[in-house]
Amino acid sequence: MTPPLHIVPFFDTATHTVTYLVWDAVTAEAAVIDPVLDYDHRSGQAGTASADAVLATVQTRGLRLRWILETHAHADHLSAAPHLRECTGAQIAVGERIREVQRIFRPVFNLPATGQAFDRLLADGETLPLGGLRIEALHTPGHTPACVSYRVEDAVFVGDTLFMPDYGTARADFPGGDARTLYRSIQRLLALPPATRLFMCHDYKAPGRDHDAWETTVAAQRAGNVHVHQGMDEAGFVALREQRDATLPAPALLLPSIQVNIEAGRWPRAEDNGMHYLRIPLRRA
Repeated sequence: MTPPLHIVPFFDTATHTVTYLVWDAVTAEAAVIDPVLDYDHRSGQAGTASADAVLATVQTRGLRLRWILETHAHADHLSAAPHLRECTGAQIAVGERIREVQRIFRPVFNLPATGQAFDRLLADGETLPLGGLRIEALHTPGHTPACVSYRVEDAVFVGDTLFMPDYGTARADFPGGDARTLYRSIQRLLALPPATRLFMCHDYKAPGRDHDAWETTVAAQRAGNVHVHQGMDEAGFVALREQRDATLPAPALLLPSIQVNIEAGRWPRAEDNGMHYLRIPLRRA
């Protein structure tokens, strides 16, 4: 018997991001996880080719897109969720703690509280129907307060909580992030059955690996994750993570991404000349 859960990844080389199209083969109901908007910060130009490739697969497979799921407010790419919603009518969902991230960052960009841009805010353990399947939201904060993983059958889409075992774990130094919280979220994931498949949101090719990879298992992470393998205690992880984070530069698209993604990928309102503008806060060193 063919398993009902189907998964197709789409890798964006510019941002090292993996978007997933998942669906129930029996009913053809589908969800997209972490869609990417093509954005060139040097020119300010944006496009939808990456998202349209996902939509083309939706069409050719005869699927009905029901959900657009964000694992968190990404700091390294702009979301294409509004484009997918406009084309399909699918709803955009994220963890309910996105409100905390909005409270942190709206003042940074002097953004008004304009109402909730997401269609669904998911509580920990809340489920969404996907045909005969269920999508379960697992709150896994630490990288950001609002990070959520999505479990469907034997697959868990972990966002930025974990990377491939040879690369380690996500940073925890963004406002609202916390290495201790991240460790506990990872332990929640590693307590799942060993054969559980884990799907990463990013891959940066660890030294010595010449191919991109984004699927692993709980067992492989327990045995070989370079930051949080079995035997690494909380204090050791926090020390390692905080030391590493202190050396990392801000993501290149941090400021453009955050102000858009906390609003479900919605661009700022066009001004009287018809143009949309991003805000870049300036500070003296």
